Amino acid sequence: MKKCVFLIAAFALTIAAGAQTLNIKSGNVTYQFPASQTGEMTYEDGTSLTVMGKTFSLADISQMVIDDTSVTDNLVSINYSTDGDATVEVAGNVARYVTPTVNGNHVTIEQTNTDAVDGDEITYKLTGITTDGSLTMSGSYKCTVSFAGVSLTNPSGAAINITNSKRIQLSAKKGTTNTIADGKGSQKACIYSKGQLQLQGNGTLNVAGNCKHGIKSASYISIKNLTLNITSAVGDGINCEEYVQMKSGTVTISGVGDDGIQCDLGGTTSTGETTDHEDEDTGNIYIEGGTLTITADATAAKGIKAQGDMIITGGTIDVTTTGDGDWDTDDLETKAACGLSADGNMKITGGTINVTATGSGGKGMKCDGVLTIADGESTSPNITISTSGGLYYNDGTTENTNYTENTDFVNSDYYSSAKGIKAGVKDTSGNTTTYSGGIIISGGTVNVTTTGNNAEGIESKNTLHITGGNVTVNSYDDGINSAREMYLEGGTVTVVAANNDAIDSNADLRISGGIIIACGAGGAECGLDAAEGYHLYITGGDVLAIGGSNNAVSSTTGSQCVLSTKGSVSAGSTVSVKSGSTTLASFTVPTTYTSSNGGQGGPQFSPASAPGGPGGGGPGGQGTSVLISCSGLTSGTNYTVALGSSSANVTASTTSSDNMGGGPGGR
Repeated sequence: MKKCVFLIAAFALTIAAGAQTLNIKSGNVTYQFPASQTGEMTYEDGTSLTVMGKTFSLADISQMVIDDTSVTDNLVSINYSTDGDATVEVAGNVARYVTPTVNGNHVTIEQTNTDAVDGDEITYKLTGITTDGSLTMSGSYKCTVSFAGVSLTNPSGAAINITNSKRIQLSAKKGTTNTIADGKGSQKACIYSKGQLQLQGNGTLNVAGNCKHGIKSASYISIKNLTLNITSAVGDGINCEEYVQMKSGTVTISGVGDDGIQCDLGGTTSTGETTDHEDEDTGNIYIEGGTLTITADATAAKGIKAQGDMIITGGTIDVTTTGDGDWDTDDLETKAACGLSADGNMKITGGTINVTATGSGGKGMKCDGVLTIADGESTSPNITISTSGGLYYNDGTTENTNYTENTDFVNSDYYSSAKGIKAGVKDTSGNTTTYSGGIIISGGTVNVTTTGNNAEGIESKNTLHITGGNVTVNSYDDGINSAREMYLEGGTVTVVAANNDAIDSNADLRISGGIIIACGAGGAECGLDAAEGYHLYITGGDVLAIGGSNNAVSSTTGSQCVLSTKGSVSAGSTVSVKSGSTTLASFTVPTTYTSSNGGQGGPQFSPASAPGGPGGGGPGGQGTSVLISCSGLTSGTNYTVALGSSSANVTASTTSSDNMGGGPGGR
């Protein structure tokens, strides 16, 4: 009987070959062979039929129909159903390479060699709705999975599980909204691929990871054009083991139990599978364009985390972290939440970045290597960071999310203070202290605000260089701090520190250019401060330093003269230097500055040569220490210094000893 059916079908195809399609149905899978492509069909021994290289057992064929269905080459269509089983349609030209299995709405695809298909790859188009379905794929060849209006939930495992180790394109068709969710199980992600994932398309893809990650690749992940919403994930929103590259599109990540995006260096799985990658991009994150919005609420969570480098050249990035710090039981130290974090270097040459960290100990941006902020070829970065969390303390036994005690004699592993930007590593674990990494700012706009106890604005655990750009810091603790030498060579730097030094170097502080306004706190705190045993050198630039005291300025080759005085300085007022009627420099005191009388000082508006008392403070009344330097000053010449509505004559010198502020004991 089947032989007769076959003969009739073959005859029909012969007389209408140009317009007909032979549909061979096996269970819920239909193979579609255009008559124009079928050529010779082989019927053997009454048991099998071979069409276009695809061999069917006649016992498995449930129906053969000839109609005028249009067939798209290289396409496999999977339609999920709410009231039955999924159906699969396979284009005839790839039928020999695709073996689908349908179990309810759970579809398994085994794909073999597609090299013979004129170099084209297979596209799997997903449509329909199911609350109990999945797609599982295996093989070793590239393909595209097209979301064309599908709502797919697997309550007991991954919704999309691709063990194919080649590049996979996941594409959302323009104008469609697609929702993918998983359930409880042992899967690595709602959408998982062992190979590379290219997330693209002009449609919308919504992902909910109810077991672990939202999307994971054991290789790299790239994003282009797609609107991707990861609405929840028990683990990371996006996780990969090679690199992440965002070129364009809109990505929104929220409701995650760990990091928003994490890029690992690879490793060894629990089953012994090696996932190490030798590619130089391994562990890196590249953001070139698009809009990326991340909200990370978990303790010690990172908005974007790279175990390698992070390079940002464009795009708009908004990251909010709200989680407090946590105790790391492996490293036996505190860990804090962070907006952007890299274990390697971080380089930013473009884009708009906004980071808000509200949790205890939270940080805006952090890297262990060198942080570079510079102008790109066609754009400049614009960075705004705000941290408002308290000082986090945890010794493994006791936790305090708003620690207010002095930390001078507390093990640094036990606490984490909120910081706007932190880079570099200071290692004191060996016999010799070592420094690595650091900060280089040569362009762009950087605005940092911190308000929590011990919160610093910008901190380098090694050297710090500013050669350009516009840097503004308003901090609770030190505004800008470096563990080693600090070099201010250009740009505009405006710093206000409410409770400590504005600009503080733990080695030499060298100013050779730019516009510098540094407003420290009162008492013993400085506008400009170099560590004891080191020096402050000024060889160029327009400099205004205000504080309870200021570091003594040392003479060196090419020194620029300075003016040291004392008086009352108020927010928004003007500080200027005149030679006769000529204004040599004029500064506007930041509106965020809170005036202070400082510590004990010398006579108001005393010249730099006035005698100083112990700790840099001479006898006299209360006052704020003011240090000014600009070009055009001549040593030994008097100039008119105006502090708001008050003015007096001050003598310029190539050196200064701060006798104008600071209480006993100096800084």
